[in-house]
Amino acid sequence: MPKWKMKLNPLKPYLLIIMMITSMTLLMRPFGLAFEAVNIALLYLLPVLLSAVYWGLRPAMFAAVLGVLVFDFFFVTPVLSFTIADLRYLISFSVFLAVAILTATLAVKLKRQLRYSEQREATTAALFELSRQMSDITDIHALLENVSRQVSHTTGCDIAVYLPDERNSVVLSHSFAVQEDWGLSETEKVTAQLSFDQGEAVGYGTETLRDSQGFYLPLRTEDRVHGVLALHVKERGHVFSGEQQRMLEAIAGLAASAIARVKLEEEAKIAHLTAESERIRTAILDSVSHELRTPLAAIIGSVTGLIEGDKLFSPEDRMELLLTIRSGAHRMNRLVINLLSMVRLESGMLRLKKNWCDIEDLIGVTLAQVKDVQQDRKLRVILPKELPMVRGDEVLLEQMLVNVVSNAIKYSPDGSEIVIEAYAAEHTLTLTVSDQGIGLGSDEYGRIFEKFYRSNASKQITGTGLGLAICKGIVELHNGTISAKPNTPQGMTVAVTLPVERHHGVQLETNGTETEKDNFE
Repeated sequence: MPKWKMKLNPLKPYLLIIMMITSMTLLMRPFGLAFEAVNIALLYLLPVLLSAVYWGLRPAMFAAVLGVLVFDFFFVTPVLSFTIADLRYLISFSVFLAVAILTATLAVKLKRQLRYSEQREATTAALFELSRQMSDITDIHALLENVSRQVSHTTGCDIAVYLPDERNSVVLSHSFAVQEDWGLSETEKVTAQLSFDQGEAVGYGTETLRDSQGFYLPLRTEDRVHGVLALHVKERGHVFSGEQQRMLEAIAGLAASAIARVKLEEEAKIAHLTAESERIRTAILDSVSHELRTPLAAIIGSVTGLIEGDKLFSPEDRMELLLTIRSGAHRMNRLVINLLSMVRLESGMLRLKKNWCDIEDLIGVTLAQVKDVQQDRKLRVILPKELPMVRGDEVLLEQMLVNVVSNAIKYSPDGSEIVIEAYAAEHTLTLTVSDQGIGLGSDEYGRIFEKFYRSNASKQITGTGLGLAICKGIVELHNGTISAKPNTPQGMTVAVTLPVERHHGVQLETNGTETEKDNFE
């Protein structure tokens, strides 16, 4: 900008005042004799008020003095002269000046108060918005980004935020700066460490290291310091206004509280995960040890009997012991498979190998696998004439269905009937397994698919609480749903719904007739 324009700007109010009073004088001069002098004098207070409101106290005082001189020169006899014929006008001029200066002072104070109120309102609104954003933020980096942006917008300075590490040594965690290397030098880190250790503001404008180019403000709560907010003062002589200092302190307090809240949430989450891991570990040990003890005892007892009393057993007795060993081995094998499947599901290592699967074949394989444990229970299968094929991992779907049917067998009394039914809708296929077992409470049907959950009504029956949880994981991997509800008149029905895809635009269906199989007794 040219220098003459810079010099002209401070004179602009005075030039406008001169033009205003000159215009007023030219307008009132022809009617000067028609108005009383006191009315004309009051009109000259108008430029004083306008000057005080728009330009401040000095232009207002200039307008008051100029107004008195113009009034004396043009409207007080003898006119066109500064000579005063009636000395009483001196009192009038003094009162006019006093009133003008008092009015200008009050107007300036009112304007200053208005500006201060607007600044406070803007500060309060900014702090409220920042606090609202902080309350929704759970990531500490996003939190520091918001704080840095707000402080930079308020002060126009480059920002750096230091947080302590495990040894309470501050490290640069976030920067919001045009000068990208700001905050990385060893001097800046040492100064930030000093502010962190002392818990006081240091650097530019303070009693400590006042020659530094950075202003370092600790982020502290009542009990501890959580970090340091550093502002890069780009120009020497820059002074933070009182309002800016108060806002910086308020933002630092909000940031410290938000950082403390985020850290507490992280600690609470870690504590919860630790407690949950401990609970799961205890549940696994209890369930596995209890579940393994029975088949191991049966296997050891049968093997010991065969070894020590080989001549005492008939072929029928020997076959019964061998069947007991096989049954125990199958039970342990299912337990190991379930544990491994749960680990693979939890770790995300389980991957689907999708092929076209025939539901009737899946049911047939399932019935063959559970035959050893079904005992006196009757398994009845109801299938419609046509069933679409589903696309999925055949091994996992077999494991899922075996777990559901085994669960129904385990919690059903001897001699009861278990019904396996399948039916298709437009885009889904649903499998249901209904038993006549002990049933559940109304609030337990959704919880039985949780890991290690055991109903109070089934505490006397051994189990790990993993079978249905694995079923849920497998079904969800196939984009399906699994649910449970009461069966009529007693027992429970587990329903598995799987999506049905189309192969090359043609629905694949099984060709057969409606069947009702009950020969698996």
